[in-house]
Amino acid sequence: MGKYYQEEIETASREEILKIQNEKIVKQVKHVYENVPYYRNLMDEKGVKPEDIKSVDDIKKLPFLSKADLRDAYPYGLLGTDLKNCVRIHSTSGTTGRRVVAFYTQHDVDLWEECCARAIVAAGGTKDDVIQVAYGYGLFTGGFGVHGGSQKVGCLTLPMSSGNTERQIQFMMDLGSTILCCTPSYAAFIGESLAEKGYKPTDNKLKAGIFGAEPWTEEMRREIEKSLGIKAYDIYGLTESSGPGVAYECEEQKGMHINEDHFYAEIIDPDTGETLPEGSKGELVFTSLDKEAFPLLRYRTKDICVLTREKCACGRTHIKMCKPMGRSDDMMIIRGVNVFPSQIETVLIKEGYTPNYLIEVDRVKNTDTLDISVELQPGQFSDKVSDIQAKEKALEGAMRTMLGIGPKIHLVPPKSIARSEGKAVRVIDKRKLHD
Repeated sequence: MGKYYQEEIETASREEILKIQNEKIVKQVKHVYENVPYYRNLMDEKGVKPEDIKSVDDIKKLPFLSKADLRDAYPYGLLGTDLKNCVRIHSTSGTTGRRVVAFYTQHDVDLWEECCARAIVAAGGTKDDVIQVAYGYGLFTGGFGVHGGSQKVGCLTLPMSSGNTERQIQFMMDLGSTILCCTPSYAAFIGESLAEKGYKPTDNKLKAGIFGAEPWTEEMRREIEKSLGIKAYDIYGLTESSGPGVAYECEEQKGMHINEDHFYAEIIDPDTGETLPEGSKGELVFTSLDKEAFPLLRYRTKDICVLTREKCACGRTHIKMCKPMGRSDDMMIIRGVNVFPSQIETVLIKEGYTPNYLIEVDRVKNTDTLDISVELQPGQFSDKVSDIQAKEKALEGAMRTMLGIGPKIHLVPPKSIARSEGKAVRVIDKRKLHD
């Protein structure tokens, strides 16, 4: 099978990809207009008819969809097919307000699993591999998506789900897992736990990891690669568009290839909504070209990134997205300064701390406060208060240099910050900014 799962499409020429996209978008807009009254109303308000969309170049005439639309239309308002054709739902973690529920026909599930299979093969997966899926199963898309992809490739699939680290390690060692799939923060935790048990990175059989579902930095990638003795690959997806496998890294690790035969990507200015030229930094917008049950057109992801068509040495021709550089909505404005959690993480790893941290923002007497709790590693912990205080001061200085504002740092004992098994909660904003 070589290094591609579906070589013909993964290495298709630009013209072939465009031809597929143009055919699919015409069909999809018609399907949505006829079957999704919620979106039909948005199109009517904008004065757009299906026949106005003749190719992907016309996509910019269509209205956007946002998370707010998905909540307003809950549960069935954006359903694109008869409920009897649907075989599954998945749902977002619902960190803010109402959950978003996405529906799948069997065809949708098959295409999604194919996308995940491409990601697994790109990370070196073959039918000889043992894939340990430690993403959560259930409503969260992570477990099921990668699990289905793993079986399509023909790997021995361990449906571990997340948590129960003792059991994860037991199966990993006894069954010789070769590829680990989970969130980056959980991968880092498994690495810590293996070291505590006295295992060296060379003691496991892992060769690769496929990590996604939360933002992580290049520094964190290197840490994980070192602690597990693997090559760590990024994977991107969102429940709204199916789940993991919308885009994935190849061995070049220079951005994630978007499965362009299924998803059309645009970059827009988050403030004006206008489409930006290729290579610009802005908000990522996705259109599902062939989803039947939950066909989202121009869905605003809130992820800030850049798209590039630079030729990739792996031979794949699909456009690449960089690692999201934060979100247009998780950017915190603290005392007028834009702060992204990824900046804080970069400083922590550079200064030798774990990426297990919690950011708390509050407003006291009309002034924003920024408190960051950071876990110490077992070797860094000291009973001497003065040692800890000196380290906190040094870290505060490094943060001030990076962020432009000085936070209050609290170094806390190892393992005292709750580990998440799905997406790590990194930010608690207590300010009453939205009344």
